[in-house]
Amino acid sequence: MPLILFNKPFQVMCQFSPHPTRKTLADFLDIPGIYPAGRLDADSEGLLLLTDDGKLQHRISHPDSKQPKTYIVQVEGIPDDDTLTRLREPLNLGDFVTQRCDVKQIEPPEWLWERNPPIRQRESSPTSWLAITLSEGKNRQVRRMTAAVGLPTLRLVRIAVGPFSLATHPLWPGDWREVSTAELEAGANAHRRTSSM
Repeated sequence: MPLILFNKPFQVMCQFSPHPTRKTLADFLDIPGIYPAGRLDADSEGLLLLTDDGKLQHRISHPDSKQPKTYIVQVEGIPDDDTLTRLREPLNLGDFVTQRCDVKQIEPPEWLWERNPPIRQRESSPTSWLAITLSEGKNRQVRRMTAAVGLPTLRLVRIAVGPFSLATHPLWPGDWREVSTAELEAGANAHRRTSSM
């Protein structure tokens, strides 16, 4: 029962079936019977968990599991305190209202790999970086949140899912490693204890 951490590169489709114009997970992972526990859009990068266990896949990806997911996001514009507060509080996106989340402005991450191709940056438009941790994950939620407060997302990298992080399990884009499901259980128990305090 493997549990795989994979650093999904930009523009790779989150599927194993062939795509007419883009690479897919099958170009990087030759492990029979695994499938993603959750998804990342083609234009998003970063940590993806895969498993061959349907129950484990459901437990990781289902919103009820409350597995925290952390993203670092390069946005167009500089947020003020009010904007950061709006992102943290429940935000009405039209078809749903977000849950409270953790948002902070961060320095540009020096450890982060270059994107290929790089983002198109205009000299007249300053950019900034945010770290956003959610316990939910609706379709394109982070991009919709930043757009709703006037900070369009330019680059989106998921750096952590539950107890697994690219900080503690470093991987270059396209690389993968197998980890123990016991780490996932230990992380989930720690998160439950923290949430109940």
